[in-house]
Amino acid sequence: MLKVVSTKKVRLGMFIQELKGAWIDHPFWKKAFKLEDPSDLKKLQASVIKEVVIDITKGLDVAEPDASADSSPPEAVKILPETKPGSSASAKPIRITASEEHERAKQVITGSKKAVASMFHDARMGKAINAESAMQLVDDIAASVDRNLSALISLVRLKNKDEYTYMHSVAVCALMVALAKELGLSEAETKQAGLAGLLHDIGKAGIPLEVLNKPGALTDEEFILVKLHPERGHELLLQANIVDEVVLDVCLHHHEKVNGKGYPHQLKADAISIFAKMGAVCDVYDAITSNRPYKEGWEPGISLQRMAQWSDHFDDRVFKAFVKSVGIYPIGSMIKLKSGRLAVVIDQSPKSLLTPLIKVFFSTKSNSRIKVELVDLSKIHEQDSIVGHENPLAWGIHDINEIWSPA
Repeated sequence: MLKVVSTKKVRLGMFIQELKGAWIDHPFWKKAFKLEDPSDLKKLQASVIKEVVIDITKGLDVAEPDASADSSPPEAVKILPETKPGSSASAKPIRITASEEHERAKQVITGSKKAVASMFHDARMGKAINAESAMQLVDDIAASVDRNLSALISLVRLKNKDEYTYMHSVAVCALMVALAKELGLSEAETKQAGLAGLLHDIGKAGIPLEVLNKPGALTDEEFILVKLHPERGHELLLQANIVDEVVLDVCLHHHEKVNGKGYPHQLKADAISIFAKMGAVCDVYDAITSNRPYKEGWEPGISLQRMAQWSDHFDDRVFKAFVKSVGIYPIGSMIKLKSGRLAVVIDQSPKSLLTPLIKVFFSTKSNSRIKVELVDLSKIHEQDSIVGHENPLAWGIHDINEIWSPA
């Protein structure tokens, strides 16, 4: 039987099935274990974790209260229903707004950045990748995507040039989870897709940093070296005893194109798995929307338009599902309204992909900034509508990210 109890009620001999809260706040690397070390008990009770799930079939139950000690009522203990193998004991998170999720998403990003940087460092040093730690990252990223599909994805796009390699892995993980959900994949497949996204570029750990972070164009020799990263990554995963077929496949084949002009094996269309096709779309989208050492990122909406023109690169069904998952007008996109005003998208509407929540800030008629106004295009009384995407640079706007992003 599973019970949720306050960390104040935890005692030695209990079997900790789950630590409630974000993984980055957990004082332990392990998920489930028997609490036998007094120092671990102190560490848990000193942490920000307020509740844990215990399994009383594997360890001690909550101690019986001493009636003579005091007359105050005992703290409530929540008993969780029995779950079937593979199912989750917790309810599916309720969707919240992007602004509500931003702070939690920032915490997930901060923790993930450190963990992925450490993972790449270990790989460079010849150490094995910790698959369990990687899966914990995927769980936290997926939980954020569950609460709001766009918050973490939009924030992680704001990575700086120096952290691109690490944060790209986090971004692709989130995008793969969102895309898997849009495609209707199972929970197990969604987790596989997320882990594949997180580890897809691990082969870059074998490429010198001066090449990865080079601000100018690569030489032919350097480009050949970079193109070896899928095969190098595949080798590293096998060395770490990571044998999940989806993870290995996406690592090796996320640069394949449906026209057969990708690498390393020049696979065509049906020869490429759906997961590798997903990886290709997610990898390219984050790459072209991010600031990198040698180029500035494109605006999200413009990026989708350009990717749509590369029809021989991506699987059509997968790409259309991807657009639905990030939104026709992704967070951070600059749009023009029928009224002649310019706005930036700050959240998606659950009602329609065509009616996002926006911040209006510019008049094309006066060619000047106007007082920022928050507009929900899904409201019935709202008369304005979107005409199309706009390139911020074409209007001399260089602070589009500062306008939409949270402080």
